[in-house]
Amino acid sequence: MNDARVDRPETMYAWNGDVALAYQILGEGPVDLLYLQGWASNIDLAWDSPYLASFLRGLASHGRLILTDRRGWGSSDRFSPSDVPAFEALTDDLLVVMDVVGSERPVVLASVECAPVAVLLAATYPHRLVALILCDPLVNYTATGDAPGSGTPEDWDDFFRRIRERFPQPMWWDGPPDHPERDWFFRYLRGSVTPGALIAEMRRFLATDVRAVLPLVHVPTLVLVDPSGEGDTDPRNGRFTASHIPGATLVEVEDPGGLNWLHWYGRADGVLREIDHFIRDLIEEEARFDRVLATVLFTDIVGSTSTSVELGDRRWRDLLQRHHAVVRAMLARYRGNEVDTAGDGFFATFDGPARGIRCARAIVEAVQPLGLQIRAGLHTGEVETIDDKVGGLAVTIGARVGATAGPSEVLVSQTVKDLVAGSGVTFEDRGEHELKGVPDRWRLYRVVP
Repeated sequence: MNDARVDRPETMYAWNGDVALAYQILGEGPVDLLYLQGWASNIDLAWDSPYLASFLRGLASHGRLILTDRRGWGSSDRFSPSDVPAFEALTDDLLVVMDVVGSERPVVLASVECAPVAVLLAATYPHRLVALILCDPLVNYTATGDAPGSGTPEDWDDFFRRIRERFPQPMWWDGPPDHPERDWFFRYLRGSVTPGALIAEMRRFLATDVRAVLPLVHVPTLVLVDPSGEGDTDPRNGRFTASHIPGATLVEVEDPGGLNWLHWYGRADGVLREIDHFIRDLIEEEARFDRVLATVLFTDIVGSTSTSVELGDRRWRDLLQRHHAVVRAMLARYRGNEVDTAGDGFFATFDGPARGIRCARAIVEAVQPLGLQIRAGLHTGEVETIDDKVGGLAVTIGARVGATAGPSEVLVSQTVKDLVAGSGVTFEDRGEHELKGVPDRWRLYRVVP
């Protein structure tokens, strides 16, 4: 194990009114992962454990990891046993932390008793989550016929009695008595929550049942459970949870060493592996969702270099501004979306090729009174949006078609021509062309004015 005391992130605070919520940020990547650890949580003390620190760094390898202690726990503001926060306050706290760190749509990972909070967040604010991961979830605290994996009222009374007699309980350590992690573990429990507050909050959990909310979760969900039945929770809880969330994936992760305990010990590698698979699939799926069919238009001024030299900087700048105003007016008229402007050229997209063609012809005619000629090219294909930037092979093809056009000429690809058949647009065959950086030869067509 690496020295867990080095490279630990700084603890910072987000404020929900007068309540300070501790959070840390570690790593970077294509997704944000907001981690809510149940059973015990103190984001400062976590890094003193080589095992938990290694697990957290494993999570951070998938993207930007956001750690937070929920209200009443760890380094966040505590509460008294007579002032247990409502679930609504806990979900609001998460939104505050997300806003402070600039996380618009994280993947939310929650374990054990944090699962109900995450489920409510996902059902109430689906637009704020990419996906949900539940590890050993406990969504109902009283055993019932359809969810038998929780405790009976007598079990919970005995649990509370033992907390009052001695907290934390020695039986909560499942490792060897002489294990070097043991002293840290009990320090971690005491640093997570006070015994009176723990009893009060667990009683509130006993009075809360989010099973009816599970079918209302419509974000991609992964549920991880320990099949041994000897870990954090009975595996029947996770199986029940997964079966009631539409489309949820259930994965049972065993501890190869047989310890079958908290997920950051023997099961850490398996849990991290499944989270990695899930997030990779999400990234690919999100990329597919961001691909749409669009018509791309590229224009640029013919002979712009010689014209700018002839006019001089000031007059050329004035002419360029008038050109830009004309192009933008035509884009607005034909419902085009301006994507980029580079020098004297425009890149725009349309949701229909006929509008793109008419817009290109209108631009050609509208700039002529300015003493300018433009060339334009159009192609229709699948474009993808990454970080608000439009890209893909279709964009490259459109740019190459535009570069092939002559003065006051609008060229289109075969795809565009075929899609506007019957629209009244007339074309002239310009033959096959090689387009730089694009495979195969492409047949292009000139739009007849």
